[in-house]
Amino acid sequence: MQILMIPEIGHYALVIAMLMAAVQGVLPLAGAATRRPLWMAYARPMAAGQLLFVAIAYACLTASYMLDDFSVTNVANNSNSMLPWYYKLSAVWGNHEGSVLLWSLLLAAWGYFASRFSRELPRDMVARVLGVLGLVGTGFLAFVLVTSNPFERLLPNVPGDGADLNPLLQDIGLIMHPPMLYMGYVGFSVVFAFAIAALLGGRLDAAWARWARPWTNLAWAFLTVGIALGSWWAYYELGWGGWWFWDPVENASLLPWLTGTALMHSLAVTEKRGAFKSWTLLLAIFTFSLSLLGTFLVRSGVLTSVHAFANDPSRGQFILMLLGITVGLSLLVFALRAPRVGHKVGFTWLSRDALLLINNILLVIMTITVLMGTVYPLLLDALDLGKISVGPPYFNALFVPLTLLLALFMGLGQVARWKQTPVSLLVSRLWLAAVGAVVLGAALPLLFAERWSPAVAIGLIAALWIVLPMLRDLFEKARNASSVGAGLKKLSLAYWGMQLGHLGVAVTIVGVAVVSNYSIEQNVRMAPGDSVEVAGYTFTMNELSSRQGANFLADRANISVQHGDSSRSFAMNPEKRLYLATRMPMSQVALRPGFLRDLYVAMGEDLGDGSWALRVQYKPFVRWLWLGGLLMAFGGVLAVADKRYRRLATARDPEARAAPAPGREASA
Repeated sequence: MQILMIPEIGHYALVIAMLMAAVQGVLPLAGAATRRPLWMAYARPMAAGQLLFVAIAYACLTASYMLDDFSVTNVANNSNSMLPWYYKLSAVWGNHEGSVLLWSLLLAAWGYFASRFSRELPRDMVARVLGVLGLVGTGFLAFVLVTSNPFERLLPNVPGDGADLNPLLQDIGLIMHPPMLYMGYVGFSVVFAFAIAALLGGRLDAAWARWARPWTNLAWAFLTVGIALGSWWAYYELGWGGWWFWDPVENASLLPWLTGTALMHSLAVTEKRGAFKSWTLLLAIFTFSLSLLGTFLVRSGVLTSVHAFANDPSRGQFILMLLGITVGLSLLVFALRAPRVGHKVGFTWLSRDALLLINNILLVIMTITVLMGTVYPLLLDALDLGKISVGPPYFNALFVPLTLLLALFMGLGQVARWKQTPVSLLVSRLWLAAVGAVVLGAALPLLFAERWSPAVAIGLIAALWIVLPMLRDLFEKARNASSVGAGLKKLSLAYWGMQLGHLGVAVTIVGVAVVSNYSIEQNVRMAPGDSVEVAGYTFTMNELSSRQGANFLADRANISVQHGDSSRSFAMNPEKRLYLATRMPMSQVALRPGFLRDLYVAMGEDLGDGSWALRVQYKPFVRWLWLGGLLMAFGGVLAVADKRYRRLATARDPEARAAPAPGREASA
């Protein structure tokens, strides 16, 4: 068997990339501290070089997978000659070593784009931002090389074929979900670097906030899409029909999303009013730290989950050390330098400033709630104080009321003014929305369900309370202009992005409330000729057949579905697959998606007499969960496209600015 040298090329490329990241991390920071332009000038070329060599390493690992080079341990453990080529591409990151390499590649890419789109920033700011990113990149590349080398060989005993990719991961979800999630995780490193650069430079003003906001919005948008894709993947792949399980690894992605959401709003206040400066810095530090914590939870082997990779303790110790150094040093810098950037800005407790602060506090409390429920059982186990399990009852009991409170203040904040809002103005703007939300929210459940659910009514009221003040604000801005069209055209993309993001939250709340309370599930025994009725739909099994896929054998049921008395029907074809390399069985769910409902059929076990156990479910409004996530993400991207982020921000403090012009006060 011919042994290719591609893995060695990839390994040496990683070594060169780490050395370039180290230069990027040390020289520019030293140059900014000593005011040496030549040292600062190393930042951009080193960022480009780091990306180039990490990309070479990643391409080498991908080539090893595509060429079925089973002399590489990583390929032998996670691929197979029968695996379709598109799953071989995603198998590159479907394991610990490959996923950390993907993380390093995306980190290098974010660093390169930060250098590419920062031409108008002061030279010392660019040097500090890229220097911090270089240090983070050095840590992760060292982690890859020391504990997680994807290019290790199985020589001389090369297996004839690979062990295959876990059947759970042989899905389009693996192709899309991890890259999007990592783009969000890693994107917050840029915001973290901006925060540390501001602290080291001793200045945090409107210019800094304006530079940091696009990176924050973009990272948050990627993370939102990644979480939504993960929920969708779990929904149809695991065969349970659930969309969120409060799994510790799911929680690990939710934590930086919550603080990232708070960070976006805090940056808006910092840019607009010059307030919350120290708070904004802390949120930037904690958001990236929680991204690292999520990496530790998933990659250390301390969790047992369908999402997690079980690994040796040395990897967890390395990530924990990296996390400790990052959090410790950044908080030390904050403690030493924060007094220099603080500045007090006055506002009353009935103002947009105060309402955004309350929402920030609620988001942080939600973060702490999820963090404690996730980490506390691990701490008890580590200290030999016993084992406990924290499940959905804990999270739902605390998270749901906090979400409703968050929705309440979101509705208030959309029509409040900066600095101070008269009570009479707030009442005049909101009384109609309040009445409409309560009346419509209480009545709507009667239109699409046989029973009235108070939980659904409360969810709809909360969603309408977000949407109706938003519509009222749009109406007010259009009415104050010479024409409706002219008024709407004057609104910035940042304003439209904010409204779209809030609409996404409302849509998600509707989906959660309805699908959680009006879903119908039946576990049935069916043989050809048998029928079952679920939510007005008649499911009839017509026949059972077998088929062979690229690397699996499948038992397939043909089920015709008819709604009510309609003469029309459609087919659903769930499968029970047996993967040949691993001999692992998997259910392939049959879905009939719709805007207002999903029909869901999953095959269970062969009962031995020609019949099968089937799970048949009716899932109303379940698509609204992911539609809401996409709307939120698109809102974040739309805000990034605002033209003011494409020009250099003014350096003078926002406190000296005049009040925002009518129609633009909500653009934050």
